[in-house]
Amino acid sequence: METSDRDHASAVYRRSARSIRELNDAFRRTLVGGRCVITAGVAALGAATVSLLLDKVRRHSQFTPDNDPYGEHDFGAFDHDGTRFFWKIDYFDRSLTSGSEDPADPERTIRALTLMKAEEY
Repeated sequence: METSDRDHASAVYRRSARSIRELNDAFRRTLVGGRCVITAGVAALGAATVSLLLDKVRRHSQFTPDNDPYGEHDFGAFDHDGTRFFWKIDYFDRSLTSGSEDPADPERTIRALTLMKAEEY
């Protein structure tokens, strides 16, 4: 691959990552426009705690190159009452049967955010 081809590919990737990040942030902050799934361990904590945990997901802003190497804001971790929690956004096609071919295209992608206890991973 020539330098100009690599530069072009890199620019396309950066634009795509920026679009994915913006879509992920909008979905995570509102939980509108996709699916939100909680594991059995999270559900067992009760509705009030689940609401509190989802609020922490919505407000999450601690993204670094170490925990967000692709700049997509698709994963987070936090502690609550001595328990570690993870959340992850995955990208599915419109039928929810396979991965999205283009997570930067909201017309072709359904986002699914899963909230779980770290021990359930």
